[in-house]
Amino acid sequence: MRRPPPLRKNGPKRRAQVILRLILFISAKIKEIFRLGREYPWPRPEICPGCRQSGVWGHGYVQGYFDGFDEGIFLKRYRCPGCGCVIRLRPKGYFSRFQAPIDTIRSSLFRRIRHGRWPPGVSRSRQGHWLRALRRKISAYLGQGWKDRLLEGFDHLLARGINPVSRSI
Repeated sequence: MRRPPPLRKNGPKRRAQVILRLILFISAKIKEIFRLGREYPWPRPEICPGCRQSGVWGHGYVQGYFDGFDEGIFLKRYRCPGCGCVIRLRPKGYFSRFQAPIDTIRSSLFRRIRHGRWPPGVSRSRQGHWLRALRRKISAYLGQGWKDRLLEGFDHLLARGINPVSRSI
């Protein structure tokens, strides 16, 4: 049986590389972004929101998928030379990692909670995910006293900067 080679004592040390990813929400019309594609005039952040260093550079594009569009929309990315974080720009009015606008999510939940019916046009299973996640978030962040005040809880969590319908706590 062969023995493994001895461990190197003076070899190069590998350190784990952690790349921070940040999302900046900007005022932009999604139809305009779609129409212009890569030619859309994305604003360049003056400083890195992670380390506050100036001089971020372009880091290409990534496709984001949004309701109402059959294909991906090019979203601009920047990279910080100081901390190495990747900054992605995204239009305001959407939660991170969500394709539906915040207004659509809230109005869907409003109709279900107030009238007992899901609105047409959005998948029922998707809307059900939003409602279950909202109940879970309200229970975790606001307590059981809010379980009958779901829409108020949605607005309260949103005002605190918390995505009220994400599955993470």
